[in-house]
Amino acid sequence: MNKIKKIFYIGALLVYATSAMAQTILDGKATVSNLAVSQAGDKLFVSMDIDVSALKVKSNRELILTPLLAKAGDTLALSPVMIAGRNRYYHHLRNGVTPEDMELYRCGDVKIVEYRNVIPYEKWMGSAALTVGGETCGCCSETLSEEETLLTYLDFKPKTFVPNLVYIRPKAEQKINVIEGSAYIDFPVNRKEIYADYRRNPIELGKIRATIDAVRDDKDSRITAVSIKGYASPEGPYDNNIRLAKGRTETLKEYVRQLYNFPDALLSTAYEPEDWAGLERFVESSNLKDKAAILDIIRGSLEPDAKDLKIKSTYPSDYAFLLKEVYPALRHSDYAVTYEVRAYTDVAEIRRLLKTQPQKLSLQEMYLAAQEMEPGSDEYIETFEISVRMFPDDEIANLNVANASMSKGDMKNAERYLAKAGDTPQAVYARGVYCAISGDYEAAERLFKAAEQKGVMEATNALRQIAELK
Repeated sequence: MNKIKKIFYIGALLVYATSAMAQTILDGKATVSNLAVSQAGDKLFVSMDIDVSALKVKSNRELILTPLLAKAGDTLALSPVMIAGRNRYYHHLRNGVTPEDMELYRCGDVKIVEYRNVIPYEKWMGSAALTVGGETCGCCSETLSEEETLLTYLDFKPKTFVPNLVYIRPKAEQKINVIEGSAYIDFPVNRKEIYADYRRNPIELGKIRATIDAVRDDKDSRITAVSIKGYASPEGPYDNNIRLAKGRTETLKEYVRQLYNFPDALLSTAYEPEDWAGLERFVESSNLKDKAAILDIIRGSLEPDAKDLKIKSTYPSDYAFLLKEVYPALRHSDYAVTYEVRAYTDVAEIRRLLKTQPQKLSLQEMYLAAQEMEPGSDEYIETFEISVRMFPDDEIANLNVANASMSKGDMKNAERYLAKAGDTPQAVYARGVYCAISGDYEAAERLFKAAEQKGVMEATNALRQIAELK
């Protein structure tokens, strides 16, 4: 194999366009077969066999065959071939052939012209048309006739990995949601009774009612539980704070029960005599002068009353600030409304809720809607993005949105979602797809093999593609 053929063979391994079928040219007087065009690096290789055994050229005439690449305004004539009659053949032997790269053959002496050419590759050639022109000339190089035949269109698109993305259908599940909040009910000093119009109570009690009403008034939702947990602040005797936290929580429970006529089984309560955790969070984020020392006391092993006394006696100015600005916020009631949302089966309704109330939908319902959308469309991808916003830690939601991200080339977000997609066979396969698209074929091959062993059928085709790309 000569040097040019070796180069051509290597190029053909990269990108190629071939035609095994013979094509007639020159009104059927000649045929082109074994056409092959390939590109490697900055070189374009053109090869064809031109059968001219049936061609007849008069003694004083010549036929010039010129391959031509053309696309829009770009054209390039390749080295021509001349088939000359007897007199013209010897004329050119004596006087030379113009241009210099033209190959000269005598009609009747050659049956197959093995055309081989290498030219500098330019980007526009990747989708150019390859034609061959035939020009018949007389004894004074006068053009007698011309014709042109299309041989092929080049298509040198780089070979890339084409993923077959595997989504997981979430299981249907009961939709239990929780709305939480905090209310700061004002009680008279050392008292447990609620006065609905006392200080800030109209606003704070209104927050609880608004939360319950939002669920109760929704025809698609059913309240299954209401829980209340009361807290007192650290000042004062701990035993008295137990009495206040417990008693005030029970009072608030009874207020809610009577207001809505809830059965006792629907309501539950708990209490925290002193909210030291809340105090710790505030001090930790504050700019108090003795912040570190106060935190040491809060986190220490002293009894609650001893802690409060030590802060008060050791850091009186800081304590005065805490007592006035922070302790009132530590007297609060946290509440949670647990409710169940009905199931949706109408895809049109699900698609409407995706835009208005996605919190009502389960992952499975969102997936059902996506199946009715055009894969890869903006709406399709947005559906999976909504699902992961609603369920940010769910492995299936993260896997599906990672696939959707890869389908639109968003590899940055795909990587972020894949980190939370778990280790299911489908997640392993998806990480292989990510590596393959990113060009890391070694890692992709390893992951596809692992996924194939775990039963992901799509991994078999992916491995074939990786083998071809490598």
